[in-house]
Amino acid sequence: MEIKVILQSVITCPNCGHQKEETMPTDACQYFYECENCKIILKPKQGDCCVYCSYGTFHCPPIQENKKCC
Repeated sequence: MEIKVILQSVITCPNCGHQKEETMPTDACQYFYECENCKIILKPKQGDCCVYCSYGTFHCPPIQENKKCC
């Protein structure tokens, strides 16, 4: 059975609460993300591989597929 990977995720800034839908990369981890509202640079929380796993509505594609991330 093939897993349907979700590529769209809404990132929520923990500083100002701004939300934006982004398309997650399938071939790399996104370690930094700049909030377009408050300009803070987000980094993954400890134990997470990327900003989508920490602040997104969906985990990154490798984690969704139960694979190792970066």
